[in-house]
Amino acid sequence: MLTETQRQIQTLARDFAAEHLAPHSARWDAEGAFPRDVVARLGELGFMGMLVPEEYEGLGLDTLTYLVALEEIAAADAAVAVTLSIHNSIAAGMILAFGSDAQKARWLKGMAKGAVLGAFALSEADAGSDAASLRAQARRVGTEWVLSGTKAWVTNGGKADVVVALVRTDTPEQRRGVHGISAFLVPTATPGYRPGKPEDKLGLRASDTRAVTFEDLRLPGDALLGEEGKGFAHAMQGLDRGRLGVAAQAVGIARRALEHTVAYCAERRQFERPLREFQGVQFKLADMAVRVEAARALLWHAALRRDAGDRGTMYGSMAKLFASEAAMWVTTQAIQLFGGYGYMRDYPVEKLFRDAKVTEIYEGTSEIQRIVVSRELYAGR
Repeated sequence: MLTETQRQIQTLARDFAAEHLAPHSARWDAEGAFPRDVVARLGELGFMGMLVPEEYEGLGLDTLTYLVALEEIAAADAAVAVTLSIHNSIAAGMILAFGSDAQKARWLKGMAKGAVLGAFALSEADAGSDAASLRAQARRVGTEWVLSGTKAWVTNGGKADVVVALVRTDTPEQRRGVHGISAFLVPTATPGYRPGKPEDKLGLRASDTRAVTFEDLRLPGDALLGEEGKGFAHAMQGLDRGRLGVAAQAVGIARRALEHTVAYCAERRQFERPLREFQGVQFKLADMAVRVEAARALLWHAALRRDAGDRGTMYGSMAKLFASEAAMWVTTQAIQLFGGYGYMRDYPVEKLFRDAKVTEIYEGTSEIQRIVVSRELYAGR
């Protein structure tokens, strides 16, 4: 059960989403963008700094409360939710976990207020699931770093103010595998930061996703985030948090699809009876409801373990795997029960179906999550 404070934050997120997100979601999807002022409004309420400590003007929430709020945002608009998740879980989270005092002071207050939007750049065109094979390079020039290379599928890549970027700091002649990768804080106003055109996506169309190229981009020495050569390990810890955010997003999508379908089956009549009276429909609705509740229960369990001090690698992967596949299954059933109307963009479940698919792919595919879980089962044996 949620505490009174958690319920209040849940209600605040739900009310904001109903008033400021849900009425515009279809239009944002059609146009392929949502206004930056949404980020500012979320910042005013503290949602851009949910995991940032109060000393940096964030809310300092525990993981569970953050995910409860994120589900509410995702139920109204999953594209806004992924923007929040990347910003909170990974960008701000990595600065908080590995940043110097100066880096935290420079970035976290603005990020918590929504004045600074964060992004995360790990993948490349030839380095997706095999992220350790990335090729973008940083080389030392005096006291500076010079970055070159292209990152793929960067959420917020064209809107962000700062990007946590993973690049190689070893040399082409002496590769060190994952130990040759480092993390950098890249202000997007830096000369040489070149965002590409927005990707034309199946779902999450209002989320800004694009390739980003570093063209001899110069950074000061103190732009290194954490230890040199530890960037990949830092990113994996960031993804432990990020996968919980994706799971919350998936739960929100699935829940909303179920809500729409329950209402539709009460109103839609066939053979002079509401759909809800047919046993075949009842069974589908029951299975949908069970998967939504099971996904949320696993997510909350993973969050509580993390708040208790467990890094949560295995349970985070379990939650992301189960919730994303549940969202895909639930939205598929929603379209089936809506029938021909479900296939039309005039009805909401079509968008939810499109938005659900990527939750099985980004921040580690379902196949990668199965590898992580099985590996963790044997850890220490």
